[in-house]
Amino acid sequence: MHRVAPAIILSVRPHGEHGAIVRALTREDGVQPGYVRGGRSRALRPVLQPGNGIIGEWRARTVEQLAALTIEPGHSRAGLHGEPLAAAGIEWLCALTAAALPEEQPYPVLYDALDAVLTAIESAPSARGWAGALVRYELLLLGQLGFGLDLERCTVTGGTDDLGYVSPKSGAAVSVGAAFGYEARLFPLPDFLREGGVGDWPEIFAAGRITAHFLARDILVGLRHDPMPARARLFDRFKRAVA
Repeated sequence: MHRVAPAIILSVRPHGEHGAIVRALTREDGVQPGYVRGGRSRALRPVLQPGNGIIGEWRARTVEQLAALTIEPGHSRAGLHGEPLAAAGIEWLCALTAAALPEEQPYPVLYDALDAVLTAIESAPSARGWAGALVRYELLLLGQLGFGLDLERCTVTGGTDDLGYVSPKSGAAVSVGAAFGYEARLFPLPDFLREGGVGDWPEIFAAGRITAHFLARDILVGLRHDPMPARARLFDRFKRAVA
């Protein structure tokens, strides 16, 4: 097996005395693991940071063997790891993607979306400029893995107007009229989660409660290493920043 591709580093795990096992997301071949010789060296540590873009070259004698991975630095986001909000956002995005996606399965839409959210974290003047995009990435990931939410029409009436809630059971939208008397059992549905754009902080937190519920229930259940604490740290930092 021989593969050369641009990739986004998702996770880095020490292996042996000097090496590291790296999992990276490629556009055409999905998540690819590889062993990086000298991955814990002073020269490679800044390169092997989650969120960094690289050119990876994977080589293995058989498809069952863990490939040897050599790294060419690409787009570095290492400097963002010194900024608490940006670092927490990158940590969660990469941990979620690494935990949720199976290896060797292409998800080009998720690759492009992840790269776009990471770019937004770099360029937005404040966290509010990218926090909504992060939640929409969570929504997209749910959809790409077969657990998409139906936010286009009311699950009770079939109508498309006045959608104000989401059912925590079905993941479908509910209109304001159909939800009357049951509001406390439903998630409020922020407009930006369906329509895009930048939400305000109350809308972002409301949207985050929806995606967190379905990620924990449908995608991240039963994992050996639960990435949800990284998400909790991120949203705690959001709340402190707003306060």
